[in-house]
Amino acid sequence: MVTIINYKERTTEDGKSFFVLEVQGGIEMAQSKTTGKFYATARKAFVPSTFDELTCKALIGTQMPGAIVKEECEAYEYVDQATGEMVVLTHRYAYAQEQVEVKSQKPIFENFTPSVDVFSKNGKHNYEPVN
Repeated sequence: MVTIINYKERTTEDGKSFFVLEVQGGIEMAQSKTTGKFYATARKAFVPSTFDELTCKALIGTQMPGAIVKEECEAYEYVDQATGEMVVLTHRYAYAQEQVEVKSQKPIFENFTPSVDVFSKNGKHNYEPVN
């Protein structure tokens, strides 16, 4: 599950504005590469929407099925807000819907195949399957 935690207004290349929903996955533990200590974090991603600002605001706190997944992408520069350090990244986080499993069902006519167990065992009514 992911939770909508915020929204932001963005502008397309041709100047049209639209809103993106900021979604966050569940808590996960990560280990610091420098200290080796663990810390709690959560993955975040942005999902484009067709909603107006009022609707986006109302959706904050809504949970949806899905997950935030790590995707490979072209290298880009990123400045860490906490340290000011510039790093080159080759991944991004994106929202992925959960795959819904479709269970197959027997054809309906097989559901009506009689069972020997439902017939009388007193000999008065003998069931003989028809082939």
